Amino acid sequence: MKLITFDVFRTLGIPGVRYIKPERMFDHIEEIRQADWLLFPEYWQVNSLLYGLGARIFPSPASYHLGHDKVEQTRAFLALAPEHVPPTEILGTSPASLAKVEARFGYPFIAKRIKSSMGEGVRLIASRQELLAHVAEETVLYAQQRLPIDRDLRIVLVGGELIAAYWRVTPLGGYRANVSQGGSIERTAIPEAAIDLARRLARELDIDHAGFDIAMVDGHPYVLEFNRLFGNQGIADSSKRIGAAVLRVLGAQDDDRDPDGEPPLRLTA
Repeated sequence: MKLITFDVFRTLGIPGVRYIKPERMFDHIEEIRQADWLLFPEYWQVNSLLYGLGARIFPSPASYHLGHDKVEQTRAFLALAPEHVPPTEILGTSPASLAKVEARFGYPFIAKRIKSSMGEGVRLIASRQELLAHVAEETVLYAQQRLPIDRDLRIVLVGGELIAAYWRVTPLGGYRANVSQGGSIERTAIPEAAIDLARRLARELDIDHAGFDIAMVDGHPYVLEFNRLFGNQGIADSSKRIGAAVLRVLGAQDDDRDPDGEPPLRLTA
């Protein structure tokens, strides 16, 4: 396979990959056309590669499009598995919207920025003053009920293959379990229900490279979000294991194409 990567660090475990800087993409169009797979493009490149060049990218288009925007991601979860989504409101920032969120959740509740990661856009809103400060910076009010948890699960899947599953424990007095925000890692008693939910979402939404964040409340799993570019903390030998899993995904999809690179013809009645 001819592989080109636009993110050298995400493909350290994949041998024989050609690295092209994203900003140099248009200087290497012919080389890019000849590649079998384009790995880890930046988000701004995706439409040009998919629709302009008809290229195949990894992670999948769905991983990019749903992973880029928490609103679109949550709506996809609600369409597929509403019973596994925490009580959520996605509204504008009008006074009526603020009043609706206050009436439904009370204080405190969780508010999220639409495009953020590593817990940086998650806020615990404890008062009307904090709510007003939050919406002064946002055009969309994304609000969720605060779940009665002191930890959540990070479940990493590549092509449906389980790479890692561990608890992220919230630091004392905090509300974010992200390791980047001071959360600690525990690996005991990982619930199968959480892994099953992550696998179902990945399979049915065609998400092939993601770290899913799952909360457990009274034995019931709730999906909080997924991150396409998940952190590698907590994953032993991460580059090698993830690289091998990525190659298995690419190889499996190549097996479904004919020698000319086209999908096999399937006749239906």
